[in-house]
Parts: sequence; C-alpha cells; structure tokens
Amino acid sequence: MTAQWAPESFSAEVHPSAPYAAARRRELAARFAGRTLIIPTGNFKVRANDTDYRFRAGTDFYYLTGCEEPDAVLVITASDDADVVETLYIPARRDARTHEFFTDARYGELWVGARRGVEESRTFFGLDTAPLEQLGKDLVGRDDTNVLTLRTLDPAVDSLFDPNELDGELGRALSEMRLVKDSFEVEQLRVAIAHTVRGFEDVVRALPEAEGRGERVIEGVFNLRARVEGNDVGYDTIAASGAHATTLHWVHNNGVVRRGDLLLLDAGVECHNLYTADVTRTLPIDGRFSPVQRRVYELVLAAQRAGIEAVAPGAPFIAAHEAAMKVLAQGLFEWGILREPPERALRRDRQLHRRYTLHGTSHMLGLDVHDCARARDELYYLGELREGYVLTVEPGLYFQSNDLSVPEEYRGIGVRIEDDVLVTATGCEVLSAALPRGADEVEAWMSALWALGPARLGL
Repeated sequence: MTAQWAPESFSAEVHPSAPYAAARRRELAARFAGRTLIIPTGNFKVRANDTDYRFRAGTDFYYLTGCEEPDAVLVITASDDADVVETLYIPARRDARTHEFFTDARYGELWVGARRGVEESRTFFGLDTAPLEQLGKDLVGRDDTNVLTLRTLDPAVDSLFDPNELDGELGRALSEMRLVKDSFEVEQLRVAIAHTVRGFEDVVRALPEAEGRGERVIEGVFNLRARVEGNDVGYDTIAASGAHATTLHWVHNNGVVRRGDLLLLDAGVECHNLYTADVTRTLPIDGRFSPVQRRVYELVLAAQRAGIEAVAPGAPFIAAHEAAMKVLAQGLFEWGILREPPERALRRDRQLHRRYTLHGTSHMLGLDVHDCARARDELYYLGELREGYVLTVEPGLYFQSNDLSVPEEYRGIGVRIEDDVLVTATGCEVLSAALPRGADEVEAWMSALWALGPARLGL
C-alpha cells in the first residue's frame, strides 16, 4: 500500500506576505521582551455530526505567518537582549509513506490532498518550523508567568499553561498593530474590493432571474463570484429586498424579490490572502427609484458624503459618524419625522435619531470585516485616525413596516450606502469608488449592465 507512489512536488516560491509577516513578528517580539508568546490558528468547527465547516485561519496567526493550515501554532520567544526565536509548529505530512495516508480523515493526504509539511513550510513561510506533535515537549519547563497565550482558539493549546493575567495584552497588541495597514495589506484590500465590484455587477445582471425566485438567487450569484475570484465571502451576505432591508443583519435571504422594491446588498469578497471588502449598495430592483425611494436614498447619500469628507489623518474616528448623523437628523426633522431640531435630537441624553439610523457609521476593515476589535478604545473608537487606517463609512435609514411614527409612504424602506476608505497622508481615498453611488448614476449603471445581453454572471 505504501509502495509505488511518486513523491509530491511543491514549488520553491515564498509566500507573498513573508517579508511583511517577518517584520510584524519582530515588532510583536519587541513589545514583549522576555516573554514567550503562543499564537494558535484554531481548529475545525463542527457543522453537523462528522461534517466540519471549511477551515479559515485565525486572523492574528495568519497576520504573523501567512499560514492557513488548521491546528498550527506560532511560538515566539523574545529574550531581554533582543534575541528572538520564532517557530511555526505544523502537523507533519501524512503522505503515501505513512499508514495515516489511508486512515486519517483529517490529515491523510489521500483524504484531503497533498499539503506542505514541516520542511516545505519552512521555505514557503520563511521561518523555522517543527512538527506540531513536538510543541508540548518544546515548551516543558517554561515559567507560566512569562508565557502569554492567545486564548479561546485551540483548547489543547489553552491547556498547556495556566491563564496569565497578561494574556489579554497579547490580543490587544495584535489588534493595535493591525490598525495601520502596510502596503501589502492595502493592495490585498484593493484586490478584494475589485472582486466585490464584479460581484455587484453579477447581481445586477441576475436581478431579472431573481424576480419571482427570491433573495437566494442574489446571495448565490454574489457568493459564486467570491469563490471564483477569492477565498470566500468575508461575512454572511445580506441580500435584503423590500422591507427586509430594514432588518440590520438580514442573512436569511429567503424572501421574494419584487419589481418596485429596493434591494439592499451588503457583501464582500475575501481574497485569497484573507483580506475582505465590505460594501453596501441599495438598488431599485426594476432599475428606477420611485420618488419616495429616491428621497430617502439621496438623504443617506448626502450623509455618507459628509462622513467621507470628515475622514483625514488626525481627525477623530467618530468624526465621520457625527457628520453623517447631523445630515440624517436634519433631514428627518425637515420631513417631520423628528419633532426636535438636530441640536436637541442628537444630544447624548436623547439620541432620538437612533430609532431610524440604528448603528454606527464606521468600523475598521482588514483581515476581519470588523477589524482590530480588541484595540483599546483610546486608539480606536475614542482615538484619532492615522495614515494607513482603513475603515467603512456606512450611514443608513431604516423605516420599519410597523413604525407608526413615520408617514406610511416611508414604511418598509431601508437604505444603506457603504464604502471602504483608506486614510492617506492628506485626506482619504474611497477604495470602492468604482461602484456608482449617485441615484442617477446607479440607474444608468444598471441599465448599461442589462444592455450587455443574456449573459448572467460575466465570469
């Protein structure tokens, strides 16, 4: 059984993120001199019985290695004299030379395909490697007080050392490092956004197919693009038609698609290097906004433009939100929906607009759709923007179907417009600007796509 198998060959290339990951590891080690840092990637998650979800590498682990192997662990030991030892522990191969080749449904290569093992990974990722099975032995004798573990990703790794009161500092430091994107990360975000633009185009061309068949068509069409061009979707696609657009995280995507309604599509492709776009457009399903739909849409667009104008290095992170909310509150007041002027309605002790706006306007974007979530508030939500930050600007208005505080003509309308924005040295760049935003531009864009003919997906 183990004879007459030709060896698998792997290219001698190096992962494109390798030099960037090496610099990140050095920065992390410098922050924790004298410590041993343990960063696992995580394990497969059960979907049902003996069926797992497709594995996606842990964000912080991937940021430091570029490795997508399940169960792998990175260990960094930073001595006080700046000497750093880095080891990637990775499962050994179960190739045709081994019994597990035939019997191991998790690693056996007859089951899961050829994979880089210890030796192959050393070259590809540009750092020292060792068999995962050796991890526990190599860590024997380490002082618990000097070991920090990125916890909750891998129970076996969590059990190696007692919790350290500074464990949380490790995750916080990684989130704060990831706030500023390097040139590789910005390029990967551009790639993810370009694929996402094509996904939105696919959806528009497929809208006639979706009518009478439902939101599943829209989700399926976009998700096909995500798998064809990238690794997957970066988060569950929101394909919300009609009144479903007023539900902030509508991911059931099982509703009908009708002419005369709006479609709120919030979707992003995760590229092969795991950076994700996060874009929302609200589109008239028949290609034309009704007068009421256009009125709501143009107010949200004005709010988004005000928010984007507020994005610049040194500006408070909250500035985009505050600028957008002032526009929305003013519009709601002029329409008679808010009974108090913006200066009163927006007060922290009142926040009357929140009934219709629901959410914040921005979040960081990168390897996670809600990136850098463990960063300290003073560097994120309460901090200032810096060159290299990438954030969303996504105001919305949501008038629930049963909300008697709004005129009947508005009920059931939900509009969100979201773009991905890079903070530059002098201001900002809208990375997702290739997708039209103005109401007239959206209508013309949809019409031009439908004029291309019967092709549905443009693959």
